[in-house]
Amino acid sequence: MADNTPIRTGIIGYGLSGRIFHSPFISTNPRFSLDAISTSDAGRTAQARAQHPGAEVVGTPEELLRRELDLVVLASPAMVHLEQGLAAIAAGAAVVVDKPFAASVSEAEQLIAAAENVGRPLIVFQNRRWDGDFLTVSKLLSAGALGRVHRFESTFERWSPGLRDRWQDTTTAAEGAGITFDLGSHLIDQALQLFGAATVTGAELAVLREGGVSDDEAFISLLHGSGVRSHLTLSRFAGQNAPRFRVLGSKSAYTVYGLDGQETALGAGASPSDPDYGVEPEEKWGTLGITGSTDAPPTRVRTERGDYPAFYAGVAAAISDGAPLPVDPRDALETLRIIERVHDLAGR
Repeated sequence: MADNTPIRTGIIGYGLSGRIFHSPFISTNPRFSLDAISTSDAGRTAQARAQHPGAEVVGTPEELLRRELDLVVLASPAMVHLEQGLAAIAAGAAVVVDKPFAASVSEAEQLIAAAENVGRPLIVFQNRRWDGDFLTVSKLLSAGALGRVHRFESTFERWSPGLRDRWQDTTTAAEGAGITFDLGSHLIDQALQLFGAATVTGAELAVLREGGVSDDEAFISLLHGSGVRSHLTLSRFAGQNAPRFRVLGSKSAYTVYGLDGQETALGAGASPSDPDYGVEPEEKWGTLGITGSTDAPPTRVRTERGDYPAFYAGVAAAISDGAPLPVDPRDALETLRIIERVHDLAGR
């Protein structure tokens, strides 16, 4: 039987992730109550109090965990996920962990074991399973629109040539930093969701920004058991971007440019409850077809509506209704195994 009591929730960390990717969905979903936020930064403390006046804002994770909470969200750096996750589980809470899931396979295994020992949900925040363009690729594959796929190209590139005072730019890969841990967690997870288990057949990593201590650019080649090859490209140093997805099959191909618009909209103040949230304009739709063909000419395909709210709807169903987890932590563990293999092959 469903439990309609609001899920008492605390968020550890109120940087980009806590502010943009977690608190808006918790605060607009009636199945949750946002009770506490922890941050030690004065500016973020003021933001949290202004944006969520009903939540108690505290200075440390320890203070937050002294409250009675049903769910703790780790919107914090990967290097502290093990410590904070174990503490939250010991406090009796279910846990949502931001990606990267952990700084190593070993740490991820410890978190999974701890959650399983006490029977509490442990869920990894792989929100880009609900990107509109990814949902579109999934729909096209399910419909057989591409035929037998032989290559999947996925690219996530940005222009961020300068180092900033943030953990991603000041922490090493040994502690879960670098673009492969960061954006690679998304691209690898998406490839595995679409085409199944894979092995790493090639990897290139590079530190490009002066003073950088972790990888800024990566190329990963995967061979799936299904026979599909995935080519994944990541960069913080790309002045022009390749297609976000290019999927090549025996019947047709699909290409789409640009990033899903949900992050940008949330950063600009949009709410998940807005009527047009997640809707991509026609000029951002992808193309399905074969170049130069009269039988299957390239045609614009409406992008599916992006749906990050579905993640927390799934979290609520898992905690209160006993439904399956929206993201199984063992999926994220497999992604981490691939990331470790990439670093081994690239010698970093």
